Amino acid sequence: MNPRVSVICSFLNAGSFLGETIASVLAQEFEDFELLLVDDGSTDDSTNIARNHVSRDPERVRYFEHPQHANRGTAVSRNLGLSHSRGELVAFIDADDRWRPSKLNEQVNILDGLHEVDAVCGAVNFWASHAGGTDNVIVTGHALNRPIRPPEALLKVYPLGKADPPCPSDLLMRRSSVEAIGGFVESFIGPLQLYEDQAFLAKFFLERTIYFSDRVWLDYRVHDQSCTSRVNRDGLGPEMRRQCLEWFDAYVAKTRYRFDPRIRLALVRALRPYRHPHISRVGRTVRNLLRERSAA
Repeated sequence: MNPRVSVICSFLNAGSFLGETIASVLAQEFEDFELLLVDDGSTDDSTNIARNHVSRDPERVRYFEHPQHANRGTAVSRNLGLSHSRGELVAFIDADDRWRPSKLNEQVNILDGLHEVDAVCGAVNFWASHAGGTDNVIVTGHALNRPIRPPEALLKVYPLGKADPPCPSDLLMRRSSVEAIGGFVESFIGPLQLYEDQAFLAKFFLERTIYFSDRVWLDYRVHDQSCTSRVNRDGLGPEMRRQCLEWFDAYVAKTRYRFDPRIRLALVRALRPYRHPHISRVGRTVRNLLRERSAA
């Protein structure tokens, strides 16, 4: 029989963390799952770590790679895992993150109790204590512990809204819902990989129902070699956000939401600093003057 949950872990040169990530999946209280390890062209010992886990637990752990052991990017690797998944539900975990033992068990129970919900996620522990720093729990979403029907989350959650978005490693989703929106956007490669999860979530929020829980199931490892750290260190974050928003603007134009005034207005506001930087600067100056006058 097929497993209930397919867990997809794509990795690239993650030898320092991959073993701990895999161990956190295999230690789940909920045991009816398969783990798909997708190698995105690793040149360190990640490949051997993954293959060794397959040899120890071939019934639950499977290994995949691109032809010629190529590096194709996170989105392509996740889609490769999806194409081989067998579970009714699908979860993702980045190769440097760690799940808490109750993660799958509690999330499966939520989806079983709320059949209209397509995905569930929780608050995220930004895990800096592994390197001597201080952890910080961030609540994701704008409203907790209730189904959020489309397109509410799209308008309230970053990058169109202000609420913090889910972390891909925290999502449990119905596989049919992921397939219905076409999976991950494979054109988001290189530095733009910083926003491949946001592009996917934007598509998802446009069409599907999500549940933001107040529970913490994920330790998101904070370290200076992550994609987020590298892109921000190079000063590319704003440009990558602009490209993501431009892509989504074109995507919406091909959907039934193309004339939805709420979405059009949200996109205009989000893109204004990039398309009309002079107007945005003037607006900020006026707002600052008004605040100074009010304070006086």
